[in-house]
Amino acid sequence: MRIDILTLFPDMFMGAFEHSILRRAQDEGLVEIHLVDFRKYSLDPHHKVDDTPYGGGCGMVLSAQPIFDCIDDIRTEDSKIILLTPDGVCYHQKFAYDFSKEKHLILICGHYEGFDERIRTLADFEISIGDYVLTGGEYASMVLVDSIVRLLPGVIREESHQNESFNHHLLDYPSYTKPRVYREMSVPDVLLSGDHKKIAKYRIDESIKRTKLRRPDLYKEMVDDA
Repeated sequence: MRIDILTLFPDMFMGAFEHSILRRAQDEGLVEIHLVDFRKYSLDPHHKVDDTPYGGGCGMVLSAQPIFDCIDDIRTEDSKIILLTPDGVCYHQKFAYDFSKEKHLILICGHYEGFDERIRTLADFEISIGDYVLTGGEYASMVLVDSIVRLLPGVIREESHQNESFNHHLLDYPSYTKPRVYREMSVPDVLLSGDHKKIAKYRIDESIKRTKLRRPDLYKEMVDDA
C-alpha cells in the first residue's frame, strides 16, 4: 500500500511514523508513507495557499488551486482520496478495514478556517475522527494511518485484531496477567481453569456486558444485526 498525506506541516509527523509497528511495516515494504507539502504546488509568487473568504468572515480559507494541482500530479487509477474534515462521516473500525484493502490512499489535511468548497469534489470520502475540532487534519491523518496500517497483511498477526474492540459491535473483553492477586484484586477463576470453552464463553459474556454498559449505541447495533 502507498499512502500520500497532503499537508502544510510535514514536520508535525516527525516521529509519528518512525516507531513500533508503523516503522516495521515500512521497513518490511508493507506500506509506503509519503508526506506531500502542497505549498510547493502554489502558483502564487509567495507560495500562498490560502486567501480571505468570499462574503467576508474571520480567518483564511485554503485555496483550490494547490490542492487540485497536487492531486493531479500524484493520483493514479488506484487512488482513493480522503478529505479530513470535522463535518465528514464519523470514522469507525469498518472504515479502517475497508481502507486497508486499497492500494493507494491520498489524505488531504484541512487547515485554517476551512477550505474552498470545490476541493470536496476531489474526495471519495469525507472523514471526521470525532465531534470536536482540531487545529488541522494532521492529527486526524495520523489516527487513520495507524488504524489502517496495522490491519495490512503481515503487519500484525490476523488473530490479534480479529477479536479487538468494535468488531461485531462489541468492546473487547477484560484481560489479566501475572500476578494472580494484586492489591487484593484477583484474576477471575475461570481464566485459570484451563477450560477453553468456559473461557471463550466468559469472554463473550464480558464483552456483551461491557458494551451494554459503556456503549449502549453499539449494543443496540449488535442486537439489531442479530
